[in-house]
Amino acid sequence: MSLIVNSTSFQCINGVKYQKLVNYMTLTIIHKDTSFGPGDKIKVVQKIKEGEKNRLQIFEGMVIALSGRDENKSFSVRRIGAGQIGVERIFPLYSPTIEKIEVIKKGTKGIRRGKLYYTRGISKREIDLIYKRAARRENSKEVTKKSQKK
Repeated sequence: MSLIVNSTSFQCINGVKYQKLVNYMTLTIIHKDTSFGPGDKIKVVQKIKEGEKNRLQIFEGMVIALSGRDENKSFSVRRIGAGQIGVERIFPLYSPTIEKIEVIKKGTKGIRRGKLYYTRGISKREIDLIYKRAARRENSKEVTKKSQKK
């Protein structure tokens, strides 16, 4: 999560001026030039060392939560496994075992909340509506930009 600070206004308490800080939270995290947020479908490639051998493990799913601040940032990814069983993993953002993160589908524009725990109880079809809503919002923005240029 990024923290944007706007410090332009002043507040007077007991005759002393204090700068009033206004914090705005954004719903994105950046990891090695890859920006993602809740609702995005991502692929996390993780290095795993087993004895002398190293291998890559891929976990693909939807980001349902971002938590923490500074060095303690983490994100939760949920996927539907075999037999319609949900599997969730929590990844520390700055873990040295994370090789790379790829964004497969953008869904951040299709959500209205920062934590998507409600997706645990809904079907895969309803989750796909999040991505459709995000695509629809992107298309509507492009149409309005084109009409303003004319």
